[in-house]
Amino acid sequence: MDDTFFVDHVADRLATLPGVLAVSLGGSCATGTHAPSSDWDFALYYRERFDPDDLRALGWPGTVSEIGGWGGGIFNGGAWLDIDGRRVDVHDRNLDVVEHELAEARQGRFHIEPLMFHLAGIPSYLIVAELAINRVLHGTLPHTDYPQLLLETAPPVWTDRAHMTLGYARNAYVDSGKLTELAGSLAISGAMAAHAVLAARGEWVTNEKRLLERAGLREMDELILGLHTEPSILEGTIDQATQRFKDALAKAMH
Repeated sequence: MDDTFFVDHVADRLATLPGVLAVSLGGSCATGTHAPSSDWDFALYYRERFDPDDLRALGWPGTVSEIGGWGGGIFNGGAWLDIDGRRVDVHDRNLDVVEHELAEARQGRFHIEPLMFHLAGIPSYLIVAELAINRVLHGTLPHTDYPQLLLETAPPVWTDRAHMTLGYARNAYVDSGKLTELAGSLAISGAMAAHAVLAARGEWVTNEKRLLERAGLREMDELILGLHTEPSILEGTIDQATQRFKDALAKAMH
């Protein structure tokens, strides 16, 4: 089936599940930037209760998590499926939680949660970003622009985390030449700095796949490739990373 029919087919089936109030299409497929190999990201929205067994009963091959099976918190579960030869992710979204985090973001408040496959963790406003970016296929969902107060509060939080990560790496790993730990610190701090840059620009983030490119920090690759056990070289690497973070944020602020 072609892409249009495929999207309608999946959305229609998801919309029939008990408790589902809305269905949206997200990711690169929603923005028209997807490649043939891209996953298809759908989100289903419910209140109070959704039973994953109802999704399993549709018979699509793959893995369906329990609610909370992806670590709990705002990213509370979903499924990895194969539908008509396409890789499909389904994200479970509790509307009560979504609306709470929307209200928090409008007040400039957010928190950061750990999530598998995400270096920097995810901000609680990620599910608000989905409201702004995703294409609603069934039902109705609130929509928001990037809140002004979040523009002010998010960049310094992410920036502090990035610099503290580098500071710890300097103290803990440089003299001992622990390259793996230092490389990890550079990667994590780079993702945090990228969040700061995009928040300063008022650009939503829903994953880390193109985070460094979007923030102008892809050159972090060069710093990691140049790592060497010589402490003076590692000191210089951390200094360069710190400066790149400052330059990228300064550019975003003007």
